[in-house]
Amino acid sequence: MAAKIIVLGSVNGKLEPAFKKLATLHQKQNFSFAILTGDLFSAEQDQDSLSQLLDGKINVPLSTYFTVGTNPLPEQVIERVEKGDDVCENLHYLGKRSITNTSDGIRIVALGGALDKTVVGSSKEQHLPWHTADDAKILRGANTADILLTTCWPSGIWTNSSKQLTPENQATVPSTDEIADLCSTLKPRYHFAAAPADFFFEREPFFHPASSPDSDQNLVTRFISLAPFGNGAKAKAMYAFNLAPGELATTIPTGSTASPFLPRTNPKKRRAPTDDQPDHSTNGYDHGGGRRVRRRKDRSPPPGPDQCFFCLSNTQVDTHMICCIGEDAYVTTAKGPLPSPETFASSGLSFPGHQLIIPLPHEPTIRSMGEDASKAYQEMVRFKESMQAMVSAQSKYKLGAVIFEISRQSGIHVHWQFIPIPADLVRKGLVAAGFKVEAENRQYPPFEEAALGSGVDETSDYFRVWIWSDDNDAGIHSEELVMRLDSNMRFDLQFGRKVVAKLLGLEDRLYWQDVVQSVADETQDVEKFKQAFKPWDFTLT
Repeated sequence: MAAKIIVLGSVNGKLEPAFKKLATLHQKQNFSFAILTGDLFSAEQDQDSLSQLLDGKINVPLSTYFTVGTNPLPEQVIERVEKGDDVCENLHYLGKRSITNTSDGIRIVALGGALDKTVVGSSKEQHLPWHTADDAKILRGANTADILLTTCWPSGIWTNSSKQLTPENQATVPSTDEIADLCSTLKPRYHFAAAPADFFFEREPFFHPASSPDSDQNLVTRFISLAPFGNGAKAKAMYAFNLAPGELATTIPTGSTASPFLPRTNPKKRRAPTDDQPDHSTNGYDHGGGRRVRRRKDRSPPPGPDQCFFCLSNTQVDTHMICCIGEDAYVTTAKGPLPSPETFASSGLSFPGHQLIIPLPHEPTIRSMGEDASKAYQEMVRFKESMQAMVSAQSKYKLGAVIFEISRQSGIHVHWQFIPIPADLVRKGLVAAGFKVEAENRQYPPFEEAALGSGVDETSDYFRVWIWSDDNDAGIHSEELVMRLDSNMRFDLQFGRKVVAKLLGLEDRLYWQDVVQSVADETQDVEKFKQAFKPWDFTLT
C-alpha cells in the first residue's frame, strides 16, 4: 500500500503556524507521515513557542521527521534527543546521519548540516549543524533509499537540465561532491534538500545507469528543493506525493534526463597493505597465518573505533567493499579473499563469496556487548542464513558454507567469516573432519558439538565453526563445532582460513597479502554479490 507523504520547507522557528497548517492538511488528506527539510528552528528561536512545543501545547498532528539544518538545535531539544526521546509527541529527530525505516516501509536516509572539510573522520555529535566527508561516505553503505534528505545540494544537479535558477539564487546554494556521490550511489526515488532562499526548484526526473546490461529496472530520482515555509515570495513550500515501498518505475517518465552525475571514483590512492595494518580479511590484528609479526613486549593499547578497521567510524575503512548495512550489523567482502572469482564459477558463483558479517558495536566478543548482544547476534544470524540460502540457490545446491568466529576477550572487534564450500564435502563429513584433524595436529583443545547461541552465557574464549549445506532432496545439513580456548594459549588467528584452504585446494591463496585485488576488481565483486544477494537482502525492504 502506498504511503501518502507531505514535505515542508524550512520552518525557521515558525512552529505554531507550520503545525496548524499541517493539521489542516492532514485532516483533509490523512497523510502517513510528514518530513521537514532544512531548519525546523531558527538561529534565535522564540522561547515561548519552543516551550509550547516541548510541553505539547503546539499539536504535531502526525508522525513528523526532521534532521538538523544549518542552525544549531536549541539546548532543550538537544537534551531530549541525546536521551533518545522524541522532541514531543509525533516529532521525531532522525539524527544528523541516519538510516530509518518507517512503519509504512519507507526507507529514509538523512544527512543534515553543512559540509565541514576541516574535520577529518566521521562526526560524533548527532546534533551539530555540520557533517564530514566521511559521514557521507559511510551512508553510501546504505545501498538504497526511497527518500534522501540532505541540507546541502548535490553538485552538478543542473547538468543535463533545462531548469535553471537565477544567478542570484544559484549563488546561495551550498552544493557538494559528497552529496552528489551519495545520491548517485543510493539512487533514491526522491531527494529533498532545503532551499537557502525564497525559491522553489524541481528538477526533471533523472534516470541512473542500469546495474547490469540485463537489468530491466528503471531507477529514477526526483530532486526537489522547497522554499522556506511562510516565505514572502510565496514560493512553493509544501509538496505531497504517494510512495509505495519497493515499487520501481515501470517506464522512464516523459521529460526525464540522464543522471547529472558522472561516474565518480575515490581520488585517494589506495594504500598497499602492510604487516602492521589491520584488515577486513583477518581475525584480529595479527595477519600472520603462519607468518607471525614480531611484537614488542610493551604492546600499545587496543585500537578504538576510530582506528578499528571493522568500525564504520574509521576514516580509512574501505567503503567500496561494504555490501549491505543493517540496524545492528553489516556485511562486507574480505580483502584478499580465499576463493578467487573463478573458484566457484562452474557451480554458478561468479564472485569469491568470502564475506565478513560484522556487528556494529566495537567489542571483542558478543557477550561483551551487554544489552546490544541479542540484537546484534540475531541480525548476524539473519545475514548468515540469508547468505547460505543465496549460495545454495545460486549454485543449484552444489555449494554449502563454512562460517567461523574467534571470540576472545583480548580481541579487537568480533566478526564472522563466511566462505562457500562444496556441498558434497559437507555431506561426506570432510569439512568437520578437516577442522578436527587440524586442531589435533596443532595440539589444540578438541572440538565439541554445541549450540552456544549468542555466547552470552559462555565464560571462556572459543573458536566456533558452523558447517551448512542444503542437499535439496536429502534436506539441510547443519552442525556447530566449538573449541574452547584457554585465555593464555597461543592460537593461530588464521586457523579457520588454513583449514578451508586445504579443503578447497587453495593453499596458494593461503596468505591474504598475496592475493589482494585491485579496487576495480573488489568493486566488481561487491556489485556481483549485491546483485545475487538482492532477493535475500532484508536491508532493502
